[in-house]
Amino acid sequence: MRRKKDANALKVSNKLPQPVLFKNKTPVINNPPMRQIRFTKKGYEKLKKEYNELRKIRPSAVLDLKKAREMGDLSENGYYKASRTRLFEIDRNLRKFMLDLKSAVIVETSSKNIVGIGNVIILSDGKKEIKYEVVGDMEADPINGKISLLSPIGQAIENKKSGDKIEIQAPAGRSRYQILSIS
Repeated sequence: MRRKKDANALKVSNKLPQPVLFKNKTPVINNPPMRQIRFTKKGYEKLKKEYNELRKIRPSAVLDLKKAREMGDLSENGYYKASRTRLFEIDRNLRKFMLDLKSAVIVETSSKNIVGIGNVIILSDGKKEIKYEVVGDMEADPINGKISLLSPIGQAIENKKSGDKIEIQAPAGRSRYQILSIS
């Protein structure tokens, strides 16, 4: 005996969820405000350059994907899979860079007396001296001496003056330093 399929079970609702309304009939939007990302001018320009380079190579990636599709069977087409992955990564990076550029705030070095973005500082623990450049939030590269104010060291030195002593709580333990110079 054949079963009749329930017609309602296969229907997909076209109704979108309604926003929650307050008494004044204003919809509630649960999107947090866009976070601001601090950049040095040099870091912002570098990000903009990378974004523009990706935009220039995207058309060739689209052409590669088109050529791969024309080759026939897509299930065993390595060129197609590689082209699709390349285009996906380019598009993902373009979206990320665009979001970063929209959220960017360029911070100029404001003072040589107080630590902030754009300053170069020298720290001493009594045994050795360490030189750091304070850069924007997404420009940090500790191996090359670039730290952001979001790092443990950056949080400890922010708004400090030359001669101030700081204590840094890092995953490796607690360290004490003195700020020797700010430039």
